[in-house]
Amino acid sequence: MVSDSVTVDRTAGIAEVVLNRPGARNAVDLHMCHLLRDAFDELDGDPTVRVVLVSGNGPSFCAGADLKERTGKDAAWVRRRRVASFAAYAAIESCSKPVVALVHGSVVGSGGEISMACDFIIGAATTTFRFPEAHWGTVGATQRLQRVIGKRRAKELLFTNRALEADEAERLGLLVRTVEPEDLTATGRAVAASIAAAPPLAMSLTKRAIDLGSETDLDRGIRIEMAAIEQNLADGGWKDGVDRFMATHNGRTTR
Repeated sequence: MVSDSVTVDRTAGIAEVVLNRPGARNAVDLHMCHLLRDAFDELDGDPTVRVVLVSGNGPSFCAGADLKERTGKDAAWVRRRRVASFAAYAAIESCSKPVVALVHGSVVGSGGEISMACDFIIGAATTTFRFPEAHWGTVGATQRLQRVIGKRRAKELLFTNRALEADEAERLGLLVRTVEPEDLTATGRAVAASIAAAPPLAMSLTKRAIDLGSETDLDRGIRIEMAAIEQNLADGGWKDGVDRFMATHNGRTTR
């Protein structure tokens, strides 16, 4: 799928979703919200896709919401626009396939929401994050950000509009890894290839169990994992995994 502001390419089980408004530093407008939602709805149902990479074309991953499109609009329009953005983030987050964000340059506001809706984020060492919503006279990033870095740190960033450099973002857990800018694409594709090599049902059940388990206590989390195990056993594909393990390890029982 190719459009003016989002591209989607599929190769060997890996889908690459690219924010493609480089002239606007990939600022998110209403059209992009709809395209992202539709793209992830489609990818979620595509049995050939095992993992999704999300990146941005041009000098920045995403400069945030395109505030220019709100000129002359009333509050009702802005409310509908915000609902559309939440739908896009939700489609990314609820995708049953692992989704990895590859960020570089500026990651601002909505760009942070898009990347945090992914399962994890790999960033170029030159990446900076900012969450200026309150300074733009609006409200945003109040929920995902605190769940990633904690309530007090989220408040500090949202209250001050301070730029968060890549090394600090990694220490806080917003980034899981930083690499040199020229290595970002290759690193992301290597990570995606390792994910795509795993059995897709086991991978999707693992993702679901983590996500559901994070919302409850350990006892209920174990029950969620057991339900995932039962579903995986019913499929029968686990036997192939045992056979591959035995072939790879020549009958050794260590892992």
